[in-house]
Formats: sequence, structure tokens, C-alpha cells
Amino acid sequence: MTTLDTALRRDTTVIGVVGAAHFFSHFFQLALPPLFPFLVVEFGVGYADLGLIPATFYLASGICQALVGVWVDRYGARPVLLAGLTLLAVATGLAGFATEFWMLLPLAAVAGVGNSVFHPADLSILSTKVSPGRMGRAYSIHQLGGTLGYAASPVVILTMALAFGWHTAIVLAGVIGLGMVGLLVASGDLIATEPGARSARRAETPGPGAPPAVGYAALIARPAMIMAFLYFLLSAAGGTAIQSFSIPALKFLYGLPIEYASVSLTVYLLASACGIFLGGIIADRTDRRDRIAVGGTAAATALMLLIASGVVGWAGALVAMAAAGFFMGATAPSRDLIIRAATPKGATGKAFGFVYSGLDMGSTVIPVLVGTMVDQGLPQAVFFTVAGLYALTILTVLHINRRPAEAGTVG
Repeated sequence: MTTLDTALRRDTTVIGVVGAAHFFSHFFQLALPPLFPFLVVEFGVGYADLGLIPATFYLASGICQALVGVWVDRYGARPVLLAGLTLLAVATGLAGFATEFWMLLPLAAVAGVGNSVFHPADLSILSTKVSPGRMGRAYSIHQLGGTLGYAASPVVILTMALAFGWHTAIVLAGVIGLGMVGLLVASGDLIATEPGARSARRAETPGPGAPPAVGYAALIARPAMIMAFLYFLLSAAGGTAIQSFSIPALKFLYGLPIEYASVSLTVYLLASACGIFLGGIIADRTDRRDRIAVGGTAAATALMLLIASGVVGWAGALVAMAAAGFFMGATAPSRDLIIRAATPKGATGKAFGFVYSGLDMGSTVIPVLVGTMVDQGLPQAVFFTVAGLYALTILTVLHINRRPAEAGTVG
């Protein structure tokens, strides 16, 4: 019992620290989008212009993420995670001093570089430090932390902006993030993938008779990796459209004041958090995780179409947003376990770095496109676009499911 209790305490602490770091990754991703209505007035730009901010952020993050995955395997996750969160917090805080719109773009790029570390570093830590029997719940709490960061950001940022102005709100957000950096420093070797800052790759070196390590090019060329990359790209594009532009879209489509429209996004994200929590429990108890991914995404697709129709009224839209968030959240732990199962030993950082770069690439393309839809007075097109993207993610899951032997032998 003593050994079991010690392992439980260790796992719980590691999961909690990593989940808290992931909270701030997502919190900072949504630090500026809730302020877009303020920035339109402040800088005299349109929503398509403002779409360049998340596009720049995610482009930088996506480009760097695959490289960061290699660094995590080589040098260990903890120093990479510390550097990334510091960059993200500082760049976000400095955005509060911007006096011209263009100043926000290089800061968004620097913040994106900082954001690139979280998935390869976090998931490498969890994969090597948490007991296998708790892995589904570990990934669930990790994703839950990120989703709660998304949910908290619009409320916290808008509240501070209304009280102190948007400049001060962003500076305060950066200061709060530096507090989390201090917590990571205090965690010491708890989240080090190997004491002495050596690599997770070395920690996972196969023993005698084990298959040789897989090269980076061979790893990312595997059909399972390519399909997983596309899955994340498409689902992230849909999610970014919701997170960046659902507030003005709902405002125009249903005549909601901005305060209530922002609440609908928070409800969507909180419901997603509930789905993630339940999805983690389910993922540890089933081996048909592809069904969870397909079923949850199909339900969310139908709900986006319902919102786009404009016939449900603002209350119905609020309920539909919550339900869609729940169903998409429930798919998250299963998708992460699918990727882990397809990852060779010693390649955790590289695999998650490559696959999750799809999240950033998908998030790069969509903001300007969707922002243009809002500028053109087509708020319903935002939700139709999200529905189409979610429907395409189902095809990628089904494609992977046609190759069960291949997917099963990868890990």
C-alpha cells in the first residue's frame, strides 16, 4: 500500500503541474481575441486584419513545434518547457504596450515560439513519468487544463479590460504567467524526463532485442502519423474559428450584446472541459477509441449546423454551443492515446511535436478567412465552416481505422 500510495501521489503531482502549465498555454492563446472589438476601435482595423494576430501566433508555433519535439527527446522536457512559458508570458505582457497595430504581430510571433513547446514537452513528461494505468486520465487532465485556460481567458481578460483598460489587462496577464514559471522552477526534477537534463529519448532507449529507434523522416512518413496530423489540422482550424470569432459571429447572428456572446464561448469551453474529464475515464476503459472520436465529432458537426441555421434563438444557440463543446471535449483523451499507441519508444517528443504541429498549422490558416466572413456580414458562414472542418476530421479517423494492423504495430 505504501508503494501504491507513493506512486499515486507522484502521478497526481506530476499531472497537476503539467496540467497547470497547459492551462497557461491555452490562456495566452486566447488573451487577445476576446479584445478584438476593442482593438477594432483602438487601431481602426477590420476583423480580417485582426485575424493576422492568431495566424502569426500559430504559424510560428507550428513551424517550431516539430523542431522542439526533437529538442525534448535530446535534452529533456523541463528546460524546454521553462523557456517556452517564459517567452509566452513576456511576449503577451509586452503586447499591452503596443501603440500601433503592427506592433502586435512580432510579439504574436515570439509568443507562438513559446507556445510551441507545450505539447511535445508536456506529453513527453506524462508518457515517461506517469504510471501506464493512469495514462488516459493523465491525458484527460492535461487537456482539461488547456480547456479551462481557454474558458478562463475571455472572462478574466474582458473583466480586467473593462476595469482597467485592455493595455493593463494584457500586462497583468503576462505577470500572472511569470508566476507559473516560478512554480515550474520550484518543481525541480519532478517534471524532468531524466535527472541531469538528459533526453527523454535516452530514458526510453529500448533494451536488448528491442526494435531500433525510428528516424524522424521514417516516423512522420507513417500513414498513422500523417492522418493524425491531418486530424489535428482540421479540428484545430474549426476550434480556432470558434474561439477567435464566435463572439462577434453570435453577436451579429443572434443580436447578442458582447458580454453575453463572450459567455457563450466560456460555456462552450467549460462544457468541453466536462467532456474531457468524462472522456479520460472512458478512454482508460475501452480499446475502441476511434468510435469515441467519430461519434463525438459527428454530434458536434450537427450542432454547428444547427447554430448556423439561425433558427434556434440565442438560448438555443447557447445550449448548442455547450453540447458541441462537450462532445468535442470527450474525444480529446482518446485521440492522445491513439497517438501514443502509434509512437515508437524514444520518439515521444518527435511524434507529438510533429502531430501537434497540425494544431498550429490549422489555426494559422483559418483566422483571416473567418475574419473576412464576419467583415462581409456573413456570421452564419463561421459555423458552416466549422461544421465542414469537423466533418472532414471524421474521414481522417475512419481512414486510420481501416488500417488496424498497421496502427497496432507502430507502437
